[in-house]
Amino acid sequence: MKQIAVFASGSGSNAEHLAVTFAKGNRARVAAIYCNNPKAYVIQRAAKLNIPLVLFTRAEFADAESLIRDLQARQIDLIVLAGFLWLVPETLTRAFAGRLVNIHPALLPKFGGKGMYGMAVHKAVLDAGEKESGITIHLIDEVYDRGKTLLQVKCPVLPDDTPESLAERVHQLEYSHFPGAIEKML
Repeated sequence: MKQIAVFASGSGSNAEHLAVTFAKGNRARVAAIYCNNPKAYVIQRAAKLNIPLVLFTRAEFADAESLIRDLQARQIDLIVLAGFLWLVPETLTRAFAGRLVNIHPALLPKFGGKGMYGMAVHKAVLDAGEKESGITIHLIDEVYDRGKTLLQVKCPVLPDDTPESLAERVHQLEYSHFPGAIEKML
């Protein structure tokens, strides 16, 4: 069985969705959740799901050696970023090259990069007058939102959309397509 580590910084709804989805099969499982925010709701989700949680500081992440050892000890096959907001250090991208995947709530390369997360992305899409948005599932490298695109799924931007209504539609795409894209990678 393949072992997945999910990195999350906030609510963790995608982390929970992935854990529940993979628990239904025997091909992969979420073996641990890694979090950089001691106030994140993903911590409660991990406890509810009985998934080991690893909290780490910015200094531990920047050095990454202790995290890499922990990931290797858990025999992690794939790292999934699901609402994780920090740039992944090069030591970690090298150690897990081709095995780090992220989901971005827009159609990259537009609306990506530092600061482009959450409602900021959806507001930027609306402010730009875009006719469509969606999700991009991509590999991670040492630059924000630059890695190879694995899958893009589009949805329309409606004339009366707010950042919140667009976010809800994009979030449904995440739930529908992220587990399958991960399964395909494995």
